[in-house]
Amino acid sequence: MNSRKMNMVAGFVLMIALVLAGTCLWQPALAATMQRETQTQEKSESNGNKLEGTWRVQVTIRDCTSGAALRTFPAFLTFAQGGTLTETTTGFPPASRTPGHGFWEHLGGHSYRAVSEAFLFNPAGLWTGRQRLTQIIEIGNHGEQLNSNATNEIFDTAGNMIVTGCATATGSYFE
Repeated sequence: MNSRKMNMVAGFVLMIALVLAGTCLWQPALAATMQRETQTQEKSESNGNKLEGTWRVQVTIRDCTSGAALRTFPAFLTFAQGGTLTETTTGFPPASRTPGHGFWEHLGGHSYRAVSEAFLFNPAGLWTGRQRLTQIIEIGNHGEQLNSNATNEIFDTAGNMIVTGCATATGSYFE
């Protein structure tokens, strides 16, 4: 074998050895990380403390003073691992409101806080402001029921709050 071919073979063997060594070092760390994540998820789910995932909810807009129901409509809330939130509602026509994006955090026990914002548009398609929803969420019924109390704030394009409102929501886990 000429020296060029020998160098290529030696380089190839060295590369395979490095890949195998890296795999041997990396695999136990990956397994330990996956085991911790599984244990955390199992502990959370065994406590009925599962917010992550998608929920089908019925939102009821309420008079903030009397608590009287004004109207009810369906929505989806999706809570992603790591604390992000996406929501979609039928409470507005699609051309007048974008889906909401935000975050959620665990307050302890079965309680969570979530905040999301969406852009608002007029019938001509011009941006008119944003809607901010702040929710306090309780998970019950072994992680299968969601109950929420929310405040609704509407801001104009300059960031001035122009309207506030109240809402409640109930929902079930979407599987």
